[in-house]
Amino acid sequence: MTDLNPVERMVYRTLVWTWPFYAIGALYVVGPVLAWSLGGLAVLILYLGDAVRDDLRATGPVPVVVWLWIIGMAVMLIALWVGHLNWSLGLKQTIKSSIGWAKGWALLALFPFAGAVLPIRRGVLVRGQCVVGLGTLILAPLMLAAPHIGLPERIFTSPLKAIGGPGPEYFSVFMFTWDPASWTPRWQFYAPWSPFAALLGVVQVLFALEDPDRRWRRIGIAAGLLMIFASKSRMGLVGLAACTVAPRMMPLILRGWAWRVLSGLTASLAISGAALAAAAKDAVSAFKGARADSTRVRETLQRIATERWRAEAVWFGHGTVQPGSHAVEYMPIGSHHTWYGLLFVKGLVGFGALLVPLVWQTLLTLRDATCSPRGRLPMGLMMTIILLTFGENLEIEAYLLWPALLLLGIHAQEMQSSEI
Repeated sequence: MTDLNPVERMVYRTLVWTWPFYAIGALYVVGPVLAWSLGGLAVLILYLGDAVRDDLRATGPVPVVVWLWIIGMAVMLIALWVGHLNWSLGLKQTIKSSIGWAKGWALLALFPFAGAVLPIRRGVLVRGQCVVGLGTLILAPLMLAAPHIGLPERIFTSPLKAIGGPGPEYFSVFMFTWDPASWTPRWQFYAPWSPFAALLGVVQVLFALEDPDRRWRRIGIAAGLLMIFASKSRMGLVGLAACTVAPRMMPLILRGWAWRVLSGLTASLAISGAALAAAAKDAVSAFKGARADSTRVRETLQRIATERWRAEAVWFGHGTVQPGSHAVEYMPIGSHHTWYGLLFVKGLVGFGALLVPLVWQTLLTLRDATCSPRGRLPMGLMMTIILLTFGENLEIEAYLLWPALLLLGIHAQEMQSSEI
């Protein structure tokens, strides 16, 4: 990390300062500021061309998939404006929601764009993520002991909340939280809540697996596993198993013996299929029953969002989330699920604006993971992002996913350069 160019230095320092930024409640501000700074710099470098110093020149033209992200997120903004206009939400609310778009959905285009254009090596992100993991392990003993020695859940809420955001938890510093269902402690580390922390732990493990230094690799993996298990999130456990193993299994698609084994296993289902189906059904029931209250609230939110989308706003949605009732523990309608939330807030137009670039990027990573180890990390990250969309709202969590989004842009440029 001693031969970094100015852009890499800015990215690396921002990443390794994750915990200090969290300590002052600034992470929700840092993510969007970094996105727009890198995006603006990428535009400037593309404009200046060869006039830029050698170590800052663009790595190549903007890949097609990045253009799809840019177009998709622009369509998302248009859908937002039309939804606000259809429901007469007023100029003040429209401006507020547009700023929210700039801090959320826009990041899904800005970071891949910056990663594809700016000269940033993936190794910088890999090592930076492991350094964040070291900070996690250093702080872990205090955080794990906090509920047992009488320390408070919330240390403080930063004055930066005046900037505005989804809620005060995005600007708060927590030691831990109490699970209202079981009244046991859960840890969320530098995330706004525990389930998201678990998926950030999966991202941590995925990056750490790529570090060539054995010591740093162990540190990163240990930190990621701690985040997954201490958060007590079912989604994190699924992500740990699926997102780390599947990319490494992709090369088997090109092996004849793997297809023969698969054929044999498929034929054996004629005998064991019923038993396996019953076991799978029991496993799903146990999975949902592990946090029955959470499952009930999420399913109710999804049902209400779907019914109101179909009946009231098919194409451009309702423009914004709306307050929920006691039946969903007052959670906003349109939250806790990216796809149902998109249908409710931005309709089919917004749904398609995310689906098209997401599918394209996923197909790119699948193809590359099949042919090259280079594609393992991007594919794992895409699987994690897709998994996150089924339990969280992707746009309000992009500010912490920026290393993954940046790497997706880097990978798109790597693939394009190798094909030229």
